[in-house]
Amino acid sequence: MAPFDPDAAAQPGSGIFGLPLGPDDAWAQVLGVPFDATTSYRRGTMHGPEAIVAASAQVDLHDRLFPGAHEGGIHYVADQGTVESWNQEARALANPIIAAGGADPDDDSHQQALARINHLGDALRDHVHAFTEGCFAAKRLPVLLGGDHSIPFGGMEAAAGRFDQLGVLQFDAHADLREDYEGFRWSHASIFHNVLEELPQVRSLVQVGVRDLGHGEALRCAEDERITTLFDDQWAKTIPASAERDQIMQDSINTLPKDVWVSFDIDGLSPDLCPHTGTPVPGGLDWHSAMAWLQALVQSGRTVVGLDLCEVAPGPDADPQGTSWDAVVGARLLYRLIGAARWSHRS
Repeated sequence: MAPFDPDAAAQPGSGIFGLPLGPDDAWAQVLGVPFDATTSYRRGTMHGPEAIVAASAQVDLHDRLFPGAHEGGIHYVADQGTVESWNQEARALANPIIAAGGADPDDDSHQQALARINHLGDALRDHVHAFTEGCFAAKRLPVLLGGDHSIPFGGMEAAAGRFDQLGVLQFDAHADLREDYEGFRWSHASIFHNVLEELPQVRSLVQVGVRDLGHGEALRCAEDERITTLFDDQWAKTIPASAERDQIMQDSINTLPKDVWVSFDIDGLSPDLCPHTGTPVPGGLDWHSAMAWLQALVQSGRTVVGLDLCEVAPGPDADPQGTSWDAVVGARLLYRLIGAARWSHRS
């Protein structure tokens, strides 16, 4: 095999980001999780992994913020149809419940469907947990590529089993603190309710970009000492690239313990960067603000032990070629997240 040239075009048959295939050697292991069954507004994130991987072939590998991001190796593990089949079944069962505005406790058909959907959610949890645990055992970085934001729970669960004190840095337009939203145990809107209720090792959750939430979620953000929420309107009042912003980021990150899981819902960004995501919301982080947060996290000396990127939807035509704007942004964000994680392990 010819030596790898990072400046050359991606070669046919190469892996994610045009890198040589090498599952046993790659430090970053990326699992595609095409699941969006409980998405309550616009579906399509199940197509996110394949579109991002396709778009990654056009990502230049020299990174000014986190040089050498690719040098440890990045390998993509595609779904072999298992998760896709779970998603198809769960989506068909969830459709009538979502159309009704949530599960009716007196409707036997709803309750039977919920039981099966929640069972499939348990299977997904176990699938993601096993992958993440395998990465830790092999001293690899687990990267989960969704799909909707329900998918990373099993990964955080595995990380919580490895690290007695775990922090989560969440980029998101939504707080995702709802309990069993629409009746779904593993709803995308319930991911951090589940994390805080079931994973006591998660000592701190820092939320960035939140601008759409329910009253109960707002109360929890205010009352739960483990949660630090920097609301989007608060961030918008600060001066870009200023000492004030630097201090806000530092103060938020300082609430996190040494080991951190980064959970990035693409709708934490401004919708012009992710127009087809499932639940877009006006406002959000611009690209450079999001990168500043990643730089601040790395500079703080914390270690990124795992990460997920969720809710990238390539558009109504699915676009498996990765030419949609959503996929282009998602691929570059994924590369930056992996680069930040790699640099966090160098300190």
